[in-house]
Amino acid sequence: MRGLAVAVAVASLSVLSVGCGADPTQLGYTPARMDPDPVRKKTREVSSRLVEMTGVKGRVIESHMSGGNCDTYGGDDRFMMHHSWSLYGLTGEQVGNGMETLHKALVGNGWTIISETKADSSDQHAEIYAANEAEHFSVKATLKRGEREPRFDFSVHSACYRAASAHAANHA
Repeated sequence: MRGLAVAVAVASLSVLSVGCGADPTQLGYTPARMDPDPVRKKTREVSSRLVEMTGVKGRVIESHMSGGNCDTYGGDDRFMMHHSWSLYGLTGEQVGNGMETLHKALVGNGWTIISETKADSSDQHAEIYAANEAEHFSVKATLKRGEREPRFDFSVHSACYRAASAHAANHA
């Protein structure tokens, strides 16, 4: 089970940073067959639950939802979803408390913390990177307290899926 969480994390990281050192042809799991629309919907649902897990209310500003190509993982019919967005309208205290609440909620809801950095007095940024094996998603949540307006930035990635065709995957 932990292998899938790490594979989702590695797959997500490879989209964010090329050359992470992992063998890009090895996912560690067989991608399920699913077309982009249901994966897009599920990605939005996971993002909504993550907002709730922070325990704070703010303005959600969506950056984008896009499909990514996973063809290096064994075929041109492979794709993954990426959803990035931010939660604004918060005080520094709300963001700090929200990060602690998010950490506890992730662990209590089937997420595995892959890495974490905590903010201290000299660094106003903190980050949690986690994967959910059952849901086949990973998230990078970044707290930014030292900004003009404190906020959370979220980057949510699905696992790789196999679309009905390469055409469908390319239009994810």
